[in-house]
Amino acid sequence: MEVGTERAESKIINMKSTTQIPVVPNQWNWAEVASENLGEGIERQMIIGEKLMVCRLTMSPHVVTPAHDHSHEQITLVERGRVRFIIGDDDLIAKEGDILFFPSGCWHGATMLDEEVVLIDIFTPIREDFLGQANSGNGSSS
Repeated sequence: MEVGTERAESKIINMKSTTQIPVVPNQWNWAEVASENLGEGIERQMIIGEKLMVCRLTMSPHVVTPAHDHSHEQITLVERGRVRFIIGDDDLIAKEGDILFFPSGCWHGATMLDEEVVLIDIFTPIREDFLGQANSGNGSSS
């Protein structure tokens, strides 16, 4: 064989679930998920699993979510716009494509800057306090 023409052998690994749970896959499109108005300039959509929930928030420019903490782990993805986050004693600007992780008990809040912002928040365990606020907690269309 000539130099540079060697091929690495590939291995196929069969992976199996560690538990035998019947899995029912689901698929949604945000355009079809019910939306609820949480106040001036804030719309929320939710998809709720057994131990995890995803919330899509669309917020008008200059909306402020007051700093707070909670026992849930949270990952926030900035889908569109720019946001000033307060995290503990620090603050930072996050933009489209940025991802933030807030561990349980982390003090955080956000201020939308000069454009509409869309955030995807993922929580585990699910935010039971959100369920009472929801018009429809199952991700179905209204």
